[in-house]
Amino acid sequence: MRIVADENIPYAPDAFASLGAVDTMPGRAMDAASVRDCDILLVRSVTKVNAALLEGSRVRFVATATIGEDHIDRAYLESRGINFSSAPGSNANSVAEYIVSALLVMAERHGWDLRARSLGIIGVGNVGGRVARKAQALTMTCVLNDPPLARATGDPAYRPLDEALACDIVTVHVPLTGEGPDPTHHLLNRDTLARIPEHAVVFNTSRGAVADNAALLDMLETGGLRDAVLDVWEGEPAINAALLKRVGLGTPHIAGYSFDGKVNGTRQIYQAACAYFGFEPTWDPAPHLPPPEQPEVEVDSTQPWPAPLARAVFPVYDIRKDDKSLRSILDAPEAERPALFDRLRKEYPRRREFHNTEAVVTPPDQTVESQLGGLGFRCKESLIAHD
Repeated sequence: MRIVADENIPYAPDAFASLGAVDTMPGRAMDAASVRDCDILLVRSVTKVNAALLEGSRVRFVATATIGEDHIDRAYLESRGINFSSAPGSNANSVAEYIVSALLVMAERHGWDLRARSLGIIGVGNVGGRVARKAQALTMTCVLNDPPLARATGDPAYRPLDEALACDIVTVHVPLTGEGPDPTHHLLNRDTLARIPEHAVVFNTSRGAVADNAALLDMLETGGLRDAVLDVWEGEPAINAALLKRVGLGTPHIAGYSFDGKVNGTRQIYQAACAYFGFEPTWDPAPHLPPPEQPEVEVDSTQPWPAPLARAVFPVYDIRKDDKSLRSILDAPEAERPALFDRLRKEYPRRREFHNTEAVVTPPDQTVESQLGGLGFRCKESLIAHD
């Protein structure tokens, strides 16, 4: 079999070698000619998989190594009898860690005590659920909004949208949909943004079109919102430069780009392909993973909160570096910026997740250790009984 894979799917040639010959290429360069003679197509979110791409091809299996599926025409695949798989939850922890880093930066910039702040989480699936758990480790108050889960479970923990919008920070973790009972295209629009308090900050790490970017820019410029953190943008890779200049933190669609998350995605779609074609999975990513760049961090528990947490988080993932990288494209001519946006994603530095790092808390402090453990770190002192 012939396999065509996005070059940003780590280990794809190694993982899929037992199934056939693997060719890698940039996701945005995939076209009908390049996939016509392949049997398996492996993509990420930048490739639109539809009739224009696949009509006349011999593709039998399509997989996206991502959580989101809005770039896939599922109806077309079903009509052609093409099997499909995605990687649900693969990078959910990566996105949640991105949110933690952003929260700590916002707290520093705006003089917040996160323990006294509320976080409205819209969409409480794989990503939103992890965000909630990490925010609770920061002892924040979380307001959960998820209409599909509310209907399915009847759980009163899921609150109306207006309650989530009334929080100090509002973060969205929903798929991009334009139909059905809960459409999310421009979920954050002029009306919903106006219902968020003026002192609040909005985070979007889901899909760019979940937020009306023009309305968001207007709210930020007129004082209707205090700040915003955006990882996703309408019109990617040609993003709104004025909006980038105005947000507190802006990054190039990399919230889910931890190396661990990417490898999880490869593993999931490899196993799905093996199941479909009747192969026994033999590839194991564990022996191939490199050691973490930051295997250990020292945390001074006597520092005022949240300094001990920041001391662990920022050496492993400092969102401010990604913000600085994205803002650098503003120095280039407008016509060159989309390519630079894509380059930031293609050449993204290897980022490992918190669980690869051990935090040494000195002196031992059960509260700090518990919070670091809740964020995902391993703590040398966390297993020690405290009086």
